[in-house]
This record gives sequence, C-alpha cells and structure tokens, in this order.
Amino acid sequence: MSTHTPITGRPVRVALVGAGNRGLTYAEWIKAHPERAELVAVADPRPAARAAADAPVEFDDWQPLVENRIADAVVVATQDRFHVEPVLALAEAGYAILAEKPLAPTEEETRRIVEGVERAGVLFAVCHVMRYTPYTDLVKKVVDSGVLGQLVSLDHLEPVGWWHYAHSYVRGPWSSEKDSSPMLLAKSCHDLDWITYVMGGRIEQVSSFGGLKHFRPENAPAGSAGRCLDCAVESGCPYSALKLYMPTLREKGAVWPVTHVTEAKDEAGLVQALREGPYGVCAYRGDNDVVDHQVLAMQLTDGVTATFQMVAFTEQTHRQTRIFGSHGWLIGDGERVTVQDFRTGESTVHELGASGSNAADGHGGGDAGLVDAFVTAVATGEAGAVRSGPATSLGSHLAAFAAERARHTGTVQTVPAQ
Repeated sequence: MSTHTPITGRPVRVALVGAGNRGLTYAEWIKAHPERAELVAVADPRPAARAAADAPVEFDDWQPLVENRIADAVVVATQDRFHVEPVLALAEAGYAILAEKPLAPTEEETRRIVEGVERAGVLFAVCHVMRYTPYTDLVKKVVDSGVLGQLVSLDHLEPVGWWHYAHSYVRGPWSSEKDSSPMLLAKSCHDLDWITYVMGGRIEQVSSFGGLKHFRPENAPAGSAGRCLDCAVESGCPYSALKLYMPTLREKGAVWPVTHVTEAKDEAGLVQALREGPYGVCAYRGDNDVVDHQVLAMQLTDGVTATFQMVAFTEQTHRQTRIFGSHGWLIGDGERVTVQDFRTGESTVHELGASGSNAADGHGGGDAGLVDAFVTAVATGEAGAVRSGPATSLGSHLAAFAAERARHTGTVQTVPAQ
C-alpha cells in the first residue's frame, strides 16, 4: 500500500528532469510560490535549458538524482520516449513523481511505469491538465448535479489549430510516430481522460478512422520550394514558417512557439534557424507521418456512448463539447456552459469568461491547478488531492492504444479493464 509522509515546516523540494516548454511551465509555478515549493535542481543535457530553469543545482542527466536524493519530488518532463527509465528509477529511490503525458508510446511501457510506481508506493501524478481547470470543475459540477438526468451520450471536438499542428506535428518533436508517439496519444490522451472523468465511466469499446490527408508531398503548392525562405509562393501559404513565427517575435518577443525554433532572440537568429533547422522546412515536404484528423466512436460504462474528433484544420481554440441526458443537455466551449432543462424548457448560461486554451496560456488554469494539487499532495501526504493518478491515467492510455488498433485494422476494439 502506498504511504505518503506529510512534509512540515518547509516548502516541498522539487527537482526538474527535462527543462523543455512543459517542464519550465511547471517550474515557473514553483518559483512563484516559494512558501509552498522550491526548485532545488534541474537535469537536462542542454546547457541553455538548464540555464532557463535557473535551479541552484544542475545536472546533465537524471542519474545523480537517484544516487543522491536531494528533493522530495521530481517532475519528469522529458520527451515521450524517455519517460520509462527515469520514472522507474526515481520511484524506486522514493521520490514523489509528476510525469508529463503521455506516459509512454507503447502499452507495454505504460504498464511498466504504472506497475513500477505502484510497487514503489510513491505518490504519482500524470499531467492531465484538463482535469484541473475551472471550466472542467464547472462541467463536472453540472453533470454530477443530476440536472441532465440519465447520461446518454457525449460529443467532443479538439480543434488543434492549423498553425499549431504545423508547428508541433509537422515540423516539431511530435511529427513522427517512431520518434514520439501516435497523434491520438501525444495530443488527445488529455481528451480521452477528460471524457472519462466528466462522464464518470471508463471507455469499454472503440472504433476509429483517420489519417494524414493534407501534409503530403503531392499536396505541395505549384512552384513551392523545400524551405519557406526559398519559396516563391510562401506569401500565399497558410503554413509559411515566416508567417507562423516572425509576427510573434516582432509583437511579443522570444516566447513560445518561437522559443521552440531557436534560442536566439532576434530576427537574424530566427531567420538562421529557419534556414538550417526543421521549422523552416516546407510543411508538405517533411518526414511527418502522424494523422491530421481522426474520429472515434466509443461505448462507455452502462451503455453511454461518446464521439471524439481531433482535427488540425481549425483555429486554435477551446475544446467544444455537448453532453446529452434524458432530462437536459449541456453545451460547453471552454469559457461558458449552457444547460437546457427539458422539464422546464429553460436554458441557463454559466459564464467563466475568457481563459487560455493552450500551452502558451496555461491551459485555462490547468497547468497551475495541476502543480498546486501535486504539491499539496506531497506536502500533506493526501494522495486524494491528485485527480490523475496511475490507475486512472492507465485507463485513458489503454483507450488510445485500442483506438489506434481499431484505426489500423478497421475493427471495433475492446479496451482492457486495466
């Protein structure tokens, strides 16, 4: 059985393994709350990344953290394929762990992580940030209130955003399944997890369709070149790297996503990166292979059904959700929830106001909510503060793996019951 000893009289000491965009986001929350947490170390092979974390102790590898336990907790925010070894070793060393999603790109590795942390008896949380937003709290409150009656079905859309897809999934680290993981797992295990959390039941069966339709060499515009800087038709292309990054640098400075492209902070450095690096390659001529659209049909516990669609060709905005019940229905857009009660015929609108929808703006409060909950759990010893523990996270991962099997085989797949 897991046991978690409360920490009293001092802030929770946290080490960061992997100082990329996600890791640094969590580190920022820690630094902003010195009364509750302290960033004591960072481990990353890149000097610039370690410098950005600005921790008092720096390592170029995570192994020293195992050999010398200098923290209470570790945030593991390495790339998807490099989670298993550090998570298992750090769990065995006794650290509480916050791990970036997805846990791993294969079912076997995901199960190894879950079994390993449960065997070690350490506090373990997965970065399913959507569980921790005020918007999710509102949707969950409405569903659990019973106003919708018996839950029947759900329809959920993830609008990735045309430019975000081109940045992260055509030119970026998640463009290739062999180097990262399937798109559904890398981007949308959040959504499968959210569906099960809000609806209160697990995904039991799933079918899926989708593929890479647009970002292929045969769809390259006539007269286009291998790089945007050399392209005669660049100005008319929605996926032009110059359009995606130069305005952001000029208007906001060196912020995400520019910081993924180059460590430089000026236009000359950005141009050089687009000339030499992957982010300047024509979006139609890369080696990307992850899907740009995918749909799922699912059966949940008690015969509840759900559909999910992930599509690249949208503005980047909030998820869109409709929940259908026997006595009412709910429409949510990330900023407001509208509920119609069939018994009275009345509609009620619950306004949250503007909130962020992506990694650049804290996932609508989800990033902060996640780290807050994790630090609370470590400090108090109350694992219940964490909403995304190993068993619940394993369920959404298994659903994603089953959906990929369904997509590749044209079958309906049963999701293992853990």
